[in-house]
Amino acid sequence: MSSNHNYFVYILECADNSYYVGVTNDLETRIEQHNSGYNVKAYTFTRRPVVLKYYQRFTLIEQAIEFEKQIKGWSRKKKQALFAENWDEIKRLSNLKKK
Repeated sequence: MSSNHNYFVYILECADNSYYVGVTNDLETRIEQHNSGYNVKAYTFTRRPVVLKYYQRFTLIEQAIEFEKQIKGWSRKKKQALFAENWDEIKRLSNLKKK
């Protein structure tokens, strides 16, 4: 059985207004890495500075990875509704896709 840890799914807004979705077990350090250009091959490297727009904490890495994959497929509008915690809009946008 896995012990309880903190895992974070996060969304960054990049300097070019694009969004980056990631997962980490150390949110503060990870954002610093994105902004410092820690990895030249990273999506965010040429899109700095980045700003944290949203995060959610999980205790199981499997749940965090599942959520990360889910929101990576979301539209920009749906991510913005998530930032605003506008669950009605998220639901509405989800239903539009199904039709």
